[in-house]
Amino acid sequence: MTGKLYGLGVGPGDPELMTLKAVRILKECDVIAVPGRVPGETTAFKIAEGACPEIAGKPAIGVHMPMTKDKKVLEESHREGVRILRALLDEGKNTAFLTLGDPTVYSTYMYLHREIRNAGYETEIVSGVPSFCAAAAKIPMSIGEKEEQIHIIPASYHIEEALDLPGTKILMKAGKKLPSVKQILKERKAEVILVENCGMERERIVSGAEQIPEDAGYYTLLFVKEKEGGDRDDPRQR
Repeated sequence: MTGKLYGLGVGPGDPELMTLKAVRILKECDVIAVPGRVPGETTAFKIAEGACPEIAGKPAIGVHMPMTKDKKVLEESHREGVRILRALLDEGKNTAFLTLGDPTVYSTYMYLHREIRNAGYETEIVSGVPSFCAAAAKIPMSIGEKEEQIHIIPASYHIEEALDLPGTKILMKAGKKLPSVKQILKERKAEVILVENCGMERERIVSGAEQIPEDAGYYTLLFVKEKEGGDRDDPRQR
């Protein structure tokens, strides 16, 4: 009998934001798979271990998922990831693949999930708290009210047209493009709030495009809203 693959969201960083279902599956599964070469050193594993210390005694497998736009490199890493996971499932191992935030939001795991599912294996996605929901709660702010639209935008690509959309814009995955994103936002009359490392060490919240630190890390997102009448109280700098 083959094993089952779980795409398991561990949330944005705070272990207490992991769901009861995610913790239960971690306790029950045979193997933990993690996007990274050394499982125990990854952020996703550390978050999961904080909520479920029992996983420290389970077999853990690293699946390298390089951060690149090189199509050939990505295809090769996906093939290798599928091979690793299929081998575990063929041994009858129920496997939980950890993903930051929610597996359905800009997660490289979904490429593996589709291939495994299409090959006839049993799969299940376990939702996690998305980073932008946790970040909005930290500020705190409402992402959307009444007819207000919400747009999630990958900031590592062209964002100018997306910023013209009405409502709240959530810029994710800025990475090395953050300096250029900052310049674009400085030229617009918009309310901008940056949240870095939400729920982790060195958490930081910054208000205003001018104040965006260009050296902010990978776990950074920005909220962009049109300015309305009156000044909004700035969140506390952290």
